[in-house]
Amino acid sequence: MAFQETIRVPADRVGVIVGRNGRVRRRIEKLTNVKLNIDSEGAVTIRSPTQSENPVLAWKARDIVRAIARGFSPKNALSLVDEDMMLIIISLRDAVGTSANQLKRVAGRIIGENGRTRRVIEEVTETKITIYGRTVSIIGMNPGLDYARRAVEMLITGAPHSAVYTRLERMRRDMNRQSAELWEDTDL
Repeated sequence: MAFQETIRVPADRVGVIVGRNGRVRRRIEKLTNVKLNIDSEGAVTIRSPTQSENPVLAWKARDIVRAIARGFSPKNALSLVDEDMMLIIISLRDAVGTSANQLKRVAGRIIGENGRTRRVIEEVTETKITIYGRTVSIIGMNPGLDYARRAVEMLITGAPHSAVYTRLERMRRDMNRQSAELWEDTDL
């Protein structure tokens, strides 16, 4: 059974998914063995032409399109081809309602002054974060992806930045310890 799914993307992101002279679309198709049909209204249909030996690639194509639609650069979105990389999309509307002022305030808390908060979360957790429209999206691999999600959720719920930074420092130590344990296990 062939895979087919249609995703609605914001009209201002259609050009990014297509890319200059169709370059991004062709790259997605080549890496994931799918065909993309993109219309100017923002409907992107992902179709796996045959029963693929690796159906996960069609899901990866869907995640790549969703990531670009949520504001990631094609380069960052294409990192999702790696089987360990995942995409999380957090709805700000679900957390703070539909008030434009509340959405702007929460987005500002996540970004931080001159982008500092977002940058710190990305560096500590080895993830990429984008705030677009009413969503916060994160690309990364675990455990960093989960840590980044928790940090963003803390900011959304109003936790002080200092508490988030303290928690991130603890998360960094946990990640370093896990990494060291992994290397010790492979040295046997």
